[in-house]
Amino acid sequence: MNSFKTVLEGVSEAPTTDVQTHESRLDCLEAGTISYESPMGCINIVAADPHKISRIFFTTYFPFDDAGHLYREYPVLTRARELLARYFAGEPFDDCEIPIQVDRGTPFQKKVWNIIQQIPYGEVQSYQWIADQIGKSKAVRAVGNAVGANPVSILRPCHRVIRSNGALGGYGGGLERKRQLLTIEGHDIEKFK
Repeated sequence: MNSFKTVLEGVSEAPTTDVQTHESRLDCLEAGTISYESPMGCINIVAADPHKISRIFFTTYFPFDDAGHLYREYPVLTRARELLARYFAGEPFDDCEIPIQVDRGTPFQKKVWNIIQQIPYGEVQSYQWIADQIGKSKAVRAVGNAVGANPVSILRPCHRVIRSNGALGGYGGGLERKRQLLTIEGHDIEKFK
């Protein structure tokens, strides 16, 4: 499989309405990218540099094969793969164990993402709680949009954000994956509306 050719084909075919997917594909051209086959499907991991991750996202697009050279060039990819394997085996880890470098995002989004990073394994918080934490208690909808734009799924645990009424809310990887991630972390998914 010619990974570069596949990425280029995917970029040229990217629908204009799916900007986030299109940006994800472009990121993969700029950095080391591996695909990790999780129990919930393919996850692409993009390194900003040898020591920082810039994106993690569930995908059905362009899985990368034969990444041995990338593990040598980008040791953070090896570390991310190991942490994800631990996570899917049910072992908690500190989400801050891998440095993240995200150059995209508004100042508002970055504030939201920093708060998300502080939600511990096995806990959930509401969109309203995040809005209160950043001093914008009326900006719940904007918080939801920022949570949805999180480029580093799982490591910046946006799946731990739910609605104030106990409903799951949304998730970029799909609601079924959000349910599965919360179940891995010990939640009884039936308690969420």
